[in-house]
Amino acid sequence: MVEINIMSEMLKHNSRILIGIDGLSRSGKTTFSKRLLQTLSDQQVMGVIFHLDDYIVERSRRYGTELQQWEEYYHLQWDVEQVTTDLFERVLNSDSVTLPLYHSKKDQCGNVTVKLPDKGVIIVEGGFLQREEWRSYLDYCFFLECPREQRFKREDPLTQRDLNKFKQRYWKAEEYYETTVNPAFLADRVLYT
Repeated sequence: MVEINIMSEMLKHNSRILIGIDGLSRSGKTTFSKRLLQTLSDQQVMGVIFHLDDYIVERSRRYGTELQQWEEYYHLQWDVEQVTTDLFERVLNSDSVTLPLYHSKKDQCGNVTVKLPDKGVIIVEGGFLQREEWRSYLDYCFFLECPREQRFKREDPLTQRDLNKFKQRYWKAEEYYETTVNPAFLADRVLYT
């Protein structure tokens, strides 16, 4: 992978670099992130992955508001300001970062501290990663492109039953992101999954 050479070159001039793995729901971001981390490890490059979906907010903050469903998903899924401050602004210059980890069964967030390597690659993966508030922090960004039909087939069969939720919440938010941000264009590399 040519990007490993690019990352190695970047690390010659920086103690840490921040790599983004962007893509729409079920495009393969987590799988690709794990493979990338393993490839880096094989090259003796230290790294850590942050999954943005681990840091979403409680349901009461992202459902049943005055906003449309897609707006809730895009604008309220994360506390964008807190993620900016506690992750993106600190990850390159701190020994560790502390973030509110979301526990789905309890619908609660509890702080977790992640130790960072002294030198290495920080991978952040998640949807809407190249939004205006976060894009400038990324040293290099992949966008995983995958057709909606294929991504939908990757959903759990029980989840697929609520097609209206996909139409009103997820897909409209994704369309908004693609239209207003154009993540495939902004990314340093587009991968088709």
